[in-house]
Amino acid sequence: MFSDAEDDEQIIERVAGLDIGKAELVCCIRLPGNGTGKSGRARRSQEVTTHSTMVGSLAELANRLVGLGVERVVMEATSDYWKPVFYLLEAHGLDPWLVNARDVKHLPGRPKTDRLDAVWLCKVAERQMLRPSFVPPRPIRQLRDLTRYRVDLVVAQTAEKNRVEKLLEDACIKLSVVASDIFGVSGRQMMAALIAGERDPKALAEMARSSMRRKIGRLEEAFAGLPTGSFDDHHRFLLTRMLARIDQLDTDIAAVDAQIEAHLALSLTRPPGWTRSPASARSRPRSSSLRSVST
Repeated sequence: MFSDAEDDEQIIERVAGLDIGKAELVCCIRLPGNGTGKSGRARRSQEVTTHSTMVGSLAELANRLVGLGVERVVMEATSDYWKPVFYLLEAHGLDPWLVNARDVKHLPGRPKTDRLDAVWLCKVAERQMLRPSFVPPRPIRQLRDLTRYRVDLVVAQTAEKNRVEKLLEDACIKLSVVASDIFGVSGRQMMAALIAGERDPKALAEMARSSMRRKIGRLEEAFAGLPTGSFDDHHRFLLTRMLARIDQLDTDIAAVDAQIEAHLALSLTRPPGWTRSPASARSRPRSSSLRSVST
C-alpha cells in the first residue's frame, strides 16, 4: 500500500561552484530569487562568469563572493590548479570546499563544458549532495611539503649512487663486491684518490679504515684492473660530477631536516587547536545557511 510522503529539501541559500583550469576558471553563483516557480519551488537567481586565475582577478572574485554573502564555495580537485584558488578564498574568510571529481558525476549524454560543469557543481552543492575532501591547515601543508621534498631528494641521491656503482663496474673496479657501502669513509677516500690520479691497487687498498682493513687483500683484487687503463679521463670526469651531486644532495637533505625539526618544535609550542584552518573551525553546515523547500 502506498502512502503520501512529504520531503523537505535542504538548500544552501548562497553557494558558488568553480570549474578551475590552469589560466581561467568559471564561477557559478546561485542566490535566493523572487517568488516561486510553476512547480511551487522558490526561485533561484544564477550568475555564471569567467575569471583569470591570476591573483588580482582571484582577489576580486573573493571580494565579490564575500559581498554577496556566499556561504560555501565548492570546487573540484583539478590537478594542482585548485590550490591558489582555495587558499586565497580561505584567506578572505570564505568556506571553500574541495570535492572529489568522482562525486560530481554527470549524467550520460549530458553536454560537458566549463560553464555547464560550474552550474552542475553549484546545483549539486546547494542541495548538499557533496562531501568535502580533507585539506590540512597551512602548518601541516608546509610540513608535508618538506617531508615529500625530502623523499624526492633521497630518491635522487640513491639514483646517483647507483650510477656511481655502475660507473665503477664499467671501469672494471669491483669495489662494491668488497665494501658493503662504497660511500663510507674508506670508499670515498679511495674514489677521491682515483679522481686525483692514483692507479696503484695496493696504495688504494691501504686507504681502508677500521673493519675494512681486514679486507685489504680483496681490495687489491677489486682494483686489479687499474694498471690496464680501465679507469680513464672519461670515468674520472663522470665520477667527479656524480660525487659532487651526491654531496650537494647531502647538504640539501640536511637543510630540509633542519627545517622539519623547526616545524616540529614549533608545533609543540602552539596552543590547542592551532592546526585548524579558518574554514574547518566553522561548523558545517551552518543552520542559518539552510532553508526548507517544499517538494
